Amino acid sequence: MGEPRWRKGAGGHDTTTSLVETMDKLKFYIDGAWVEPAAPSALDVINPATEQPFARISMGSRDDVDRAVTAARRAFQAYSQTTVAQRLGWLHRIIEGFRARLPELARTMTQEMGSPITFSTERQATVALFHFEEVVRVLADFPFEERMGPGLIRREPIGVCGLITPWNWPLNQVASKVAPALAAGCTVVLKPSEIAPLSALLFAEVVHQAGLPAGVFNLVNGDGPTVGEAIASHPDIDMVSFTGSTAAGVKVAKLAADSVKRVAQELGGKSPNIILDDADLKTAVIAGVHACNTNAGQNCQSPTRMLVPRAQREAAFDAAREAIAAIRLGDPMDPASTMGPLVSRAQYDKVQALIQSAIDEGATLVAGGPGRPEHVAQGFYVRPTVFGDVTPQMRIAREEVFGPVLSIMSYDSDDEAVAIANDTPFGLAGFVQSRDPARARAVANRIRAGRVYINGAVFDRSLPFGGYKQSGNGREFGVFGLEEYLEVKAILG
Repeated sequence: MGEPRWRKGAGGHDTTTSLVETMDKLKFYIDGAWVEPAAPSALDVINPATEQPFARISMGSRDDVDRAVTAARRAFQAYSQTTVAQRLGWLHRIIEGFRARLPELARTMTQEMGSPITFSTERQATVALFHFEEVVRVLADFPFEERMGPGLIRREPIGVCGLITPWNWPLNQVASKVAPALAAGCTVVLKPSEIAPLSALLFAEVVHQAGLPAGVFNLVNGDGPTVGEAIASHPDIDMVSFTGSTAAGVKVAKLAADSVKRVAQELGGKSPNIILDDADLKTAVIAGVHACNTNAGQNCQSPTRMLVPRAQREAAFDAAREAIAAIRLGDPMDPASTMGPLVSRAQYDKVQALIQSAIDEGATLVAGGPGRPEHVAQGFYVRPTVFGDVTPQMRIAREEVFGPVLSIMSYDSDDEAVAIANDTPFGLAGFVQSRDPARARAVANRIRAGRVYINGAVFDRSLPFGGYKQSGNGREFGVFGLEEYLEVKAILG
């Protein structure tokens, strides 16, 4: 009871295999062309469902970053002066190319980070496309100049932007940065995650086919300590936008400080989900469990701390077990699978350690537990897990898990629930469930987070996204996302 269903491929056989032969993607995209790295250094890309390499990329160096920044700096002079109509033309062509290759992009993300193919198609790829569609809408009517009293306010592109993106939503995070940067008139040096880099390389092909001027968009693969740090510290980069862990974000900010460049960061989360005593408990718990397990829990704003009235503890446990049992864990290439593996061995080991810590610290195991699911011999699969009776001092309640693990915590009053919700160094998102909209709104206003969802509201990518506290600074998406890439100038007289 409470175990997810294990899915195999057609005919009952495990079909967790790569759909393409091992491929080499050893070049970088710099100054409008695919170029060899300054020094050869290859890295295998691992399919997390098979634990086998299916592609190779090159790992870049500071010299590669220098080449890309030089190209971007040179291109900025002309690109920053282009008209809105010109930039809209290039963005529309990127959208057309993206749509044409959407199935390929989705399949690639399934292979590189384990997202089930249905989810990759309906969410991973399509929401990435949405960022370009949304920025086109915003750009068309954006007031780059406006009168203010006796003066004129101009918004101008900030310059060369270094963009560092993660593996969990590999293309979505690329698009959420590249789209507004290009729309603003900035030029770009992108470092995607070396763990899931291939969808970004395909995207670079889309950009090339769209005819963007040479040097406006550049891509260099590599790891954080080498390429990431070279971008963050580079004196000719005007802004760095980083999505990743809080620890890495601190490092980026310190490196950027010497050149006083703008830093925008979307970092870790430990989002609370407050189910008030007047909510439909079963519906709220089931929805909360599934939200926590979306993308195998590898989401920065996953509602991993579920707060329920103490008197409803047992009913919450029962509903959580029912939700876990409905998860279809299996081959990510099977369209019926709703959960695939975690992205890597390192992530698998981290999640297993946190599951064990909860057991050792006395949390009640409601569903799932340590180890791989039954009948699974390979792949970085984790059993979707729910703990009850979790207290705020436990590791599982304080550290970002980034896996399919939910902590259920009990409270006795609204004030206590809010206090528990805010008892975290993070502040990316919060969730509130109540039949009374005014009561839900009152609680939402008290949560210290950049976004709060009431009663299952959908994730809207036109509204600003970003964090309080150690969840980052700056905002992405829509108008707020475009403004991150603009400087404000006042002209008087």
